[in-house]
Amino acid sequence: QVQLVESGGGLVQPGGSLRLSCAASLSNGRIIAMAWYRQAPGKQRELVAQITSVGNTNYGDSVKDRFTISRDDAKNTMYLQMNSLKPEDTGVYYCYVRTITIIMTADYWGQGTQVTVSS
Repeated sequence: QVQLVESGGGLVQPGGSLRLSCAASLSNGRIIAMAWYRQAPGKQRELVAQITSVGNTNYGDSVKDRFTISRDDAKNTMYLQMNSLKPEDTGVYYCYVRTITIIMTADYWGQGTQVTVSS
């Protein structure tokens, strides 16, 4: 089992910055991939950024060069540094984790944290 605790969301003006965190607690297995997704009102959930166990990263086109994903394996924590925020970045941001044990992989989602970009 995995528990995910997200933090760092809030209200910010356009052009501002926020840093999201996702702390994972595992009872067994290890994390092989982590990602941030977001969902705006009336829209489908979309990938924001992902990072593998070896540090390879991938970003959605709309956030490239503005957002940076990172992870601290010692703390089982993932971060999303969001700069130059735009109103269209508004939405609920979800932490996603894929774990692996000797017999299976499993996917977990956080409860979501609201990010609102507005003047």
